[in-house]
Amino acid sequence: MTAEENHNSNTNQVVTFGCRLNAFESEGIKKAIAQTEQKNLIVFNSCAVTSEAEKDLRAALRKARKNNPEAKIVVTGCAAQIDPQKYAKMAEVDLVLGNSEKSNPESYKNSSDESHSSLLTPNSSSINSLNSHQDRIFVEEKKKSQISLTDFESEKIKVNDIMSVRETAPQLVSYFENQTRAFLEIQNGCNHRCTFCVIPFGRGNSRSVAFGEIVAQVKKMVAAGHKEVVFTGVDISGYGEDLPVKITLSQMIKRLLKLVPELPRLRLSSIDVAEIDEEFFDILRTEPRFMPYLHLSVQSGDDIILKRMKRRHTRQQVLDFCSKAREIRPDMTFGADIIAGFPTETDEMFENSRKLIEEAGIIFTHIFPYSKREGTPAAKMPQVNGLITKERAKILRETGAAELQKFLSKQVGKSFNVIVEKDGKGKTENFLDVKITSDILEYKNGEIELVKITGFERNHLCGEIISEIK
Repeated sequence: MTAEENHNSNTNQVVTFGCRLNAFESEGIKKAIAQTEQKNLIVFNSCAVTSEAEKDLRAALRKARKNNPEAKIVVTGCAAQIDPQKYAKMAEVDLVLGNSEKSNPESYKNSSDESHSSLLTPNSSSINSLNSHQDRIFVEEKKKSQISLTDFESEKIKVNDIMSVRETAPQLVSYFENQTRAFLEIQNGCNHRCTFCVIPFGRGNSRSVAFGEIVAQVKKMVAAGHKEVVFTGVDISGYGEDLPVKITLSQMIKRLLKLVPELPRLRLSSIDVAEIDEEFFDILRTEPRFMPYLHLSVQSGDDIILKRMKRRHTRQQVLDFCSKAREIRPDMTFGADIIAGFPTETDEMFENSRKLIEEAGIIFTHIFPYSKREGTPAAKMPQVNGLITKERAKILRETGAAELQKFLSKQVGKSFNVIVEKDGKGKTENFLDVKITSDILEYKNGEIELVKITGFERNHLCGEIISEIK
């Protein structure tokens, strides 16, 4: 997240919290407000994955108002979508926009004629029948905690029923200013209902971007100078299920790489091993432009906890997936999301998660201490003591850090194709950070260089350029 200090009253600013998808969509927000005549606008693109994320958001809103008393402050993103009343009630906030409204220039107009708050009363026809029971429970729980608003506060809200939204990425962005790698949203929303997660209620059901649109955007990104494109979304493993002519993620990747031969590197943001097919392994086997790093949505290494989370994979499936992928691509690396202290988690169950990091060789761990989210089934389960949860999260992070150090130590003397980013730093194909020690005149941002690794420090490798990859 960027700070709000030094905000110029003649400029607009977008402050991003959370995931890569939010980072992508913030570019769409910038594009939208650039089409308006608004000035002195500060837009907070929020995250709701944990209660801590919302706490940080509220603190940032108060700080922004204190530092910029004349600014128009807008809250959008998942936190705004899920609980617009909470943010409309804040004196610091001037406007609350839902996720489907944030990329629309019209949303930022001052008129309150379009204001509506239909989030808490979704149309029954808009809710996927497979998820309707849990969706209704969530809606009822939110109604119980609904805050009474004044007319003035209600007029701040422009939030639609996200379950009725069918469009994905209405404002596609073809490049990122000052960034080497470009992110492209290929999918939004989620049809699954993990018992701990509120994100489907912020994002809606799964919606895929048409294949032709993806091809067109990737071509624009390459033409703009990007040598690596990262596909992002909420559940990209489920890409294509909702399209008129169904297509799997694997089929889409194969066709894209064939149609855009000028793209040097393609990467995925996150996948679910339960949805990966055999064709995906064929891509690993035959397509060197597909990067050998995968971030896995794991959440736990214990089968009982996985069932209580309503996940669709087992511990063994994660291990088997990692093993098979490494057999095909020995340089493959993995990251994973893991939750510490999920309700009912015992010491033994926690230890299964810790050991999974070691057994699967996960070197990039994104550890979440369990966060109780109102309206979710997990919130009603027996909770783990907060201090225990915090300690378990610390142990998981330390385990992941140890795996990374072990892996980095084995890379000295090897050579990697590194895409150069800011300040002489870059990333290998398998997502390792590299600090380039060669003279700055020998390279420039955005180029792919062949780098020989000479050592490592803390969480990154150090290396010298051998030659530029043509």
